[in-house]
Amino acid sequence: MTALDAAQAALAAEHAAVYGYGVVGARVGEARRAEATAAYEAHRARRDALRRTVRDLGGEPVAAAAAYELPFAVPDRAAAVRLAAVLEDRVAGVCSDLVRAAEGPLRRDAAAALREAAVRAVRWRGSDVTFPGLAERA
Repeated sequence: MTALDAAQAALAAEHAAVYGYGVVGARVGEARRAEATAAYEAHRARRDALRRTVRDLGGEPVAAAAAYELPFAVPDRAAAVRLAAVLEDRVAGVCSDLVRAAEGPLRRDAAAALREAAVRAVRWRGSDVTFPGLAERA
């Protein structure tokens, strides 16, 4: 996988995360709404940075879909928390691919994004995984 391919995949995952956090924020409840809002803003910022990265690598940034199919129904707070953890796991997975494919500052940025997604996933899930970014590959 090239750095451009990995950056495009990361961008697509960020588009999906931004969409998903709209659902999380609507269902998560007041106690965790600030956490959902902070994650939403972090994913928007990362998405915007990845758009620039893709252009810098010579590509045309992948566009966001009009809507995304959620992995499960999100009727309540508990499901919203589970969805947030899934979104972070998916972002961590594509960030790990970008870490492998990139070099220099892009690799450092990808590693930081992987770390941030893994930490958010732990906060949402309440537990960690041994190798963040690789668990969903199993």
